[in-house]
Amino acid sequence: MVEPATIHKEKKSVQDIGIEKGADNLTPEKIEQVVNKVLKGESGARFKTYVDTCVHCGLCSEACHYYLSHDNDPAYSPAGKIKQTIWEMVKKKGKMDVEFIKQACEIAHGECNLCRRCAMYCPFGIDVAYLITVMRRICHLLGVTPQYIQDTAHSHAATINQMWVKDDEWIDTLQWQEEEAQDEISDLRIPLDKEGADVYYSVIAPEPKFRAGLIYQAAVIMNVAGVDWTMPAGPGWDNSDMCMFTGDNDMMARLKKVHFESAIRLKAKRIVMGECGHAFRSVYDVGNRVLGWKMYPIPVIHGIEFYHELLSQGRIKIAKKYETPVTFHDPCNTIRGAGLHEKAREVVRLTCDTFVEMEPNREHNYCCAAGGGVINCGPPFKMKRVNGNRVKAEQLFAAKARGAKTIIAPCHNCHGGLEDIIHHYGLGMDLKFLGDILYETMDKPGE
Repeated sequence: MVEPATIHKEKKSVQDIGIEKGADNLTPEKIEQVVNKVLKGESGARFKTYVDTCVHCGLCSEACHYYLSHDNDPAYSPAGKIKQTIWEMVKKKGKMDVEFIKQACEIAHGECNLCRRCAMYCPFGIDVAYLITVMRRICHLLGVTPQYIQDTAHSHAATINQMWVKDDEWIDTLQWQEEEAQDEISDLRIPLDKEGADVYYSVIAPEPKFRAGLIYQAAVIMNVAGVDWTMPAGPGWDNSDMCMFTGDNDMMARLKKVHFESAIRLKAKRIVMGECGHAFRSVYDVGNRVLGWKMYPIPVIHGIEFYHELLSQGRIKIAKKYETPVTFHDPCNTIRGAGLHEKAREVVRLTCDTFVEMEPNREHNYCCAAGGGVINCGPPFKMKRVNGNRVKAEQLFAAKARGAKTIIAPCHNCHGGLEDIIHHYGLGMDLKFLGDILYETMDKPGE
């Protein structure tokens, strides 16, 4: 395998103020102290097993979109990325220089989406995403994190949402969407702080900030289906979690605690989450564990499963199917992470006339290259992820050649990543959420 030093020289580095300014405050002594604190004090049997078990066979390489999109460059293989970061730290017992930390931070934040596709192809099931998160944790404790995602983490800490939405702005947005929706259904309400509701509906902060129409659509779907639901009036409504990706475990635990406690306070019977993959992962799989809970304290389901439930129970009727041929993008966190691929396809088939599968699909689908916090690292990293997902553009082009004109992607980060890929590679395809399709095709009162 190519030596890390050689790989570093060949790679073009990103200039990020968060990495550069943070690195200015580092000393070899501080680096050694923090690295050993994490490797010896925070990581345990899981970390040791993965590091000791890997035989550097490279079978994980073909699973990685970065590797495939860079003409099989071993520097971008999962094993190669770990060799350039964690393995070096273990081998040298934390005695690393500042330049190494800067390069390792760029790899951990900009060249891995934590999609876990590689774990499916590793003969030992090694979770490279976990090892990359250990690297990000070290970077966080050293104060070396890309500026944009760190700014978002600061917003989480200050406002308990990632977009600095104030409490009155949140309520104003819900009332605005309620009034808009009443033009369509006169008695529609978006219930706030209703105790004992069957559904506590939570979203990510970009919805009230940039995509308020998705809340409108959700309100119409809830109303037509006769769902007993509520949304919280105070903190806890934002289920997103950039701190999960920066390695700020303390803040991640605080965010999940507020989210769970908000639903518990309202005595809701379950949490239904909007169409976001990373947020679902943070609530469904990570948040409860970082709080020391074996399972989450209240049932949690994703929008995919909720829409499937409404359709299969006949609570939503389809008036006319979506006529444009569609393909479906499988988000990593809801498909590989939660196994919702068949339910998603059932929803697509019930609402759409023509469905064209991407190849590969389901748990083998390629990541959008935006997840894992990479898109949240902002403009400095944009072309790194777009160029790192040429293989996704090829996959979409193949689906388009077979007739697909609309991509359905039930995840916000996937939308951000796919929009950039569609534009950069000139694919000329439309992009929709599942909720967009359901809202457009469902039978509504008065229609």
